[in-house]
Amino acid sequence: MNLFKPRKLTWWQVDLLKWAVLFIGIAIGATWPGVFAPYVTLLLALGFLLSIYLLVVWMRAKRS
Repeated sequence: MNLFKPRKLTWWQVDLLKWAVLFIGIAIGATWPGVFAPYVTLLLALGFLLSIYLLVVWMRAKRS
């Protein structure tokens, strides 16, 4: 069983996925702040670095 098969989603399915992740993030942030508080700096740094990486990949794909 291959869990990583390529899938093609419609725009509204991607939108639903984004909303689902947003609501899960709000629920985790509202109920577990003490669990993640010691790691805020690390999580922010990882988020920033991953965002920069994705921006670079996106900009290179636009040029080709």
